[in-house]
Amino acid sequence: MSTNAQKDDLVRQVALLESYCAANGWSYEIISDVGSGLNYHKRGLKVLISWICSGEVGRLVLSHKDRLLRFGSELVLSLCEHFGVEVIIINASEDSTFEEDLTNDVIEIVTVFSGWLYGSRNHKNKKVYGTASRGGQRGNSMIRSPSLTLWLAL
Repeated sequence: MSTNAQKDDLVRQVALLESYCAANGWSYEIISDVGSGLNYHKRGLKVLISWICSGEVGRLVLSHKDRLLRFGSELVLSLCEHFGVEVIIINASEDSTFEEDLTNDVIEIVTVFSGWLYGSRNHKNKKVYGTASRGGQRGNSMIRSPSLTLWLAL
C-alpha cells in the first residue's frame, strides 16, 4: 500500500462489508487486493474469477463497482450473471458523474504509466550502477467461503 489513507480506506471498506453482511445474516469471506485497478494479474482477482466459474460463489458484494476493477468490471459482472452469482453493490446510489469517472480514469492511467516509467528507469540504474533498492511491497489478502465473496481492491 502506498499511503496511510489507502490503508484506512481498506479498513473502512472491510468494516462496511462485514456489517452489511452481518445485518443480512450472511456468512462471508473477504478477498482483498491492493494495487492498481488496471492490474489484471492480481491473485485475488484470479481466485475470484475461478470461484465464480466453478460455482463456489453464490453472492458477490462490493462496496463500490469500481472497487472490482477500474476498467473491465463489466466482464466479471457478466461472468456472475452467466454463472448465477447475485451481485450487490452497496454504494450504487453514490454513482459519480461522467466527468468524475473520466477524471479518475485519467489519473489512474497516468499513475500506472508513471510507475512503469520510473520502474524501468530504476531497473536501468541498477544495471548501470550495480545497486539494488527495495521498494514498498503491495499486499493482498484473501479469505474464502463458498456462500459469499466480498471483494476489496485499492
